[in-house]
Amino acid sequence: MQLGPAAARFAAGLAALWPAEEREGRALGLAVSGGPDSLALLLLAAEALPGGIAVASVDHGLRPEAAAEVALVERIAGALGVPFTPLAVTLAPGNLMAGARTARYGALARWAGEAGLGAIATAHHADDQAETLLMRLNRGSGLAGLAGVRPRGVIEDSDVTVLRPLIGWRKAELAAVVAAAGIVPAEDPSNTSSAFERARIRAQLAAADWLDPVAIAASAAHIAEGWQALEWYAELDWHEMVLREESDTAAPGFTYCANVPRVIAIETILRIIRELGGHATRAEAARAWDRLWAGENASLGGVLAVPGVERVEKVGVPMRVWRFRPEPARGSVN
Repeated sequence: MQLGPAAARFAAGLAALWPAEEREGRALGLAVSGGPDSLALLLLAAEALPGGIAVASVDHGLRPEAAAEVALVERIAGALGVPFTPLAVTLAPGNLMAGARTARYGALARWAGEAGLGAIATAHHADDQAETLLMRLNRGSGLAGLAGVRPRGVIEDSDVTVLRPLIGWRKAELAAVVAAAGIVPAEDPSNTSSAFERARIRAQLAAADWLDPVAIAASAAHIAEGWQALEWYAELDWHEMVLREESDTAAPGFTYCANVPRVIAIETILRIIRELGGHATRAEAARAWDRLWAGENASLGGVLAVPGVERVEKVGVPMRVWRFRPEPARGSVN
């Protein structure tokens, strides 16, 4: 099967995310579930990158049909002459969707490392992006969340690049690619189950024909550009306004001259917490900023932050100075 213009469109989008000079002769790994979106990813990549891809399919152990879906992907990959690897994961207790996502990306990162792949590609598309943005708007997410799914990123806790070359495609376009190949894709019932927030949003989005998923996805991309600018400013704030302090008698800490907008200071606070070996969410860092700005101590991620006002030599005027130290060990109660 020759996909022609569709494969050329895919190749151009992939090149923008993953330039040829970055590839170093390494294959692109594809995460393929057996659904129409990821099967379209496989078909497009097989034509655009002949001999340059590998495929993995993850069984989360949640549904008895999953094994047959993995087998479907293996058959199609075999027919295309594409190397295939089945991956199985075990989910930890807790949020089902979040746990599945974490386990899936962890397995894909390990596969990429073992196989020497250059990057992993997933089949996220414009409809997915629109759903994500609407879900996060409904939750009151900040800018980092409203930026949606990034076209290019890194899998958490790894150095593996993840690419989403279909982020500008509609779901219907991808389904048409699979249908033209004469393939009947697998359908995950969770995609239409009202038990899941994304499925409920998806149904509402489909019913609202006045909403344009491509335009919504473009808005997420614009927000992502704004977020990238804020990250750049936060990096500057870190180097210009944060001082590491060593001590012979106490644990090392950081002094932060807080003189930037709240959204940027939150990123700097998060970085300070990480540097001191702690962990905090953006929501926790935002609450800490509120307390510090009001002149109150804040504790998060095992770190105590104490606010003050000092004359800062490099600035030449009094300003807010916040000192961060690991929290003292709590004494035992007798």
